[in-house]
Amino acid sequence: MSRIGKLPVHIPAGVQVTVDDKNHEVIVKGKLGELRQKVNPDIKVEVADNDVKVSRPSDNKEHRSLHGLYRALIANMVKGVTEGFTIKQEMVGVGYRATSSGQLLDISVGYSHNILMELPEEVKVSVVTEKRANPIITLTSCDKQLLGQVAAKIRSFRAPEPYKGKGIKFVDEVVRRKAGKTASSK
Repeated sequence: MSRIGKLPVHIPAGVQVTVDDKNHEVIVKGKLGELRQKVNPDIKVEVADNDVKVSRPSDNKEHRSLHGLYRALIANMVKGVTEGFTIKQEMVGVGYRATSSGQLLDISVGYSHNILMELPEEVKVSVVTEKRANPIITLTSCDKQLLGQVAAKIRSFRAPEPYKGKGIKFVDEVVRRKAGKTASSK
């Protein structure tokens, strides 16, 4: 049995989990919002005694992988509507700047033009710029999948390069550095 899939997901106070068997959908409502997740019709999701239990019909490979996947997705949904998720990105490079106004993020990372990115309503953004420090973009949301997708899109505008380490990187990310050229001695 899947080690992840067999663990029940505890439902904290203030969170409501409903299973729509007709549409094969799990709906989680909490103080930070509402999330929906389609579930494969083979996988069975039950809510009982403040726990969500996920079960599978057989031990074939597809059912085993979906079992753990849907349990993890439901756990992320419950955590998202109670605590939320946060991703911080750091802009390393001379002249790299970012500003935010509402859901519009304006990024300047060395191109001839600024990059304007409209963020989804579910994702909140803030930019902190201090003197002699790299600008930090903070993204918060209750939807972990959407948050990761937006953060990956922002990082793709200027991924960190291995020689000087310039680019947009996650705050806890370690960029592997290369030595570069060395002068030959004659």
